[in-house]
Amino acid sequence: MANNNSISKYDWQYILSASLLISVYILSDLVGVIDKEYFYFVPRLISDQPYRIITSVLIHADLNHLLSNLGGIIITRYFLMRLGIESKFFYLRFILICSFLNFFIIWVYEKMLSYFFDFYPNYAALGFSGIIYALFGFILLTSFYGKSFFLGKKIGLKSNFEVQKMSRTICFLGLIFSFFPGISLLGHISGFVTGCFLFLI
Repeated sequence: MANNNSISKYDWQYILSASLLISVYILSDLVGVIDKEYFYFVPRLISDQPYRIITSVLIHADLNHLLSNLGGIIITRYFLMRLGIESKFFYLRFILICSFLNFFIIWVYEKMLSYFFDFYPNYAALGFSGIIYALFGFILLTSFYGKSFFLGKKIGLKSNFEVQKMSRTICFLGLIFSFFPGISLLGHISGFVTGCFLFLI
């Protein structure tokens, strides 16, 4: 098991994820060579522009939005180290799978709204927080029960009461925070549900 207070051979995944988010922020908000309007998640455009499913998690509304999600990467890294992660690729595999599954849940919800209520939401979503909330859901359940394998690959996560207490508090506070103006409640809840589902498979 890696020592959660030291540099781990698994840390390249978190560094790569954070570096990618920072690089996209620099290119979009500081240099201006990326127009964020073409990368948001917009429900009515997904059928014709499915790339937005991936690109929308890479861009952020402002610096505070980016910093909060970078903080989420640090926290989830800490929790995974405490749980005894034994995988060089878990974090990146989780992010990739979660990106599609999270937006599939949102798509199903939106289709239900349009079918039963003749209402199709028109909004733009962006940011890494849906992935962070999925990781929190996954970590919360793992802290109770442990999880040895993820999609057939060994990850060696053990239950941990301290992580359980901390992750429960963070998930509760995160839920309250999700009701604030300008925050995507649907994105956070769907992310959390996605993480719980990925724990179960």
